[in-house]
Amino acid sequence: MSLIDTLFSNLFGEYGGDLAIDLGTANTLVAVRGQGIVINEPSVVAIDKSESRVLAVGADAKRMIGRTPGSIIAERPLKDGVIADFDVTEVMLRYFIEKARERRYPWSPRPRVVVCVPSGVTSVEKRAVFEATIQARARQAYLIEEPMAAAIGADLPIEDPTGSMVVDIGGGTTEVAVISMGGIVVSQSIRTAGDEFDQTILQHVRDAYNLSIGERTAEDIKIKVGSAAPLAEELDVEVNGRDVMSGLPKTVRIESEEIRRALDRPLDEVTKAVKDALDVTPPDLASDLMYYGILLTGGGGLLRGLDQRLREETGVPVNVSPTALENVVNGCAKVLEANALSGGFVQSTGQ
Repeated sequence: MSLIDTLFSNLFGEYGGDLAIDLGTANTLVAVRGQGIVINEPSVVAIDKSESRVLAVGADAKRMIGRTPGSIIAERPLKDGVIADFDVTEVMLRYFIEKARERRYPWSPRPRVVVCVPSGVTSVEKRAVFEATIQARARQAYLIEEPMAAAIGADLPIEDPTGSMVVDIGGGTTEVAVISMGGIVVSQSIRTAGDEFDQTILQHVRDAYNLSIGERTAEDIKIKVGSAAPLAEELDVEVNGRDVMSGLPKTVRIESEEIRRALDRPLDEVTKAVKDALDVTPPDLASDLMYYGILLTGGGGLLRGLDQRLREETGVPVNVSPTALENVVNGCAKVLEANALSGGFVQSTGQ
């Protein structure tokens, strides 16, 4: 860090509005130092291709998905937890950073920003996130791995000499990590998560009912009737779409049992990732997990019965975090609050 940056941090840290960003494939959450979460919006950007102009970002852009003329597209600039379109990601980050700083003083310095990344990303992918954050007008950018941020946000004893396991299921990736003494001892990262669940449901509805539905409808089905284990009382939901054969609108009723069967394949992949991590966990830490259990976090971790399914498959106690959706961004914010940017939790990819 340069002398000028150090002076800025010391003199204006209270007013700089440092930011913690959970840059997710599905949703982006932003927390301001000392204020908590101020933004929780979809990671979507609407672009008018004919004029190369950004029309909307976040919630406004998501409302346009599937409802725009051919010249306007609503796209997610991140795929499987990493940047798929650098320029659009930069635009989205700039929008969220400026929106989070709306109430700052005009003379406030640009913020320091901590951004989470999946544990399995390459150095090139990390660099892309760093550069996009700097281009979006951050004064300094720092990266923290998602499972570590989730563990910090969930108040797990990560600095103790005991093992803590986190299974963070987001939109694009599932992160499995065993943490002890402030570091990640074992990690698994797979690109099967909430978006894959949605795509599986979308394909099942098309195959079983000749009904074409959109991603938003598939996600709605998952939330309303999706499950990973049998329910005490099975559910059903009415689904509207377009008949593939006739091209006309059509309505069907879908039950939770068939959605559960459809989700078996991606859920098996998540279970395998957890088992693989347990298989290489040192014996002493594995014994800790039998006592402390596995913590499920992230939006995908809220799928009905997933804790039960993992418990039956692994024999290890599984708990669902009551703050599953906010743990990652809260963990980033706690690093900011503790001013631990020079500690082992975060990385500064470049200056």
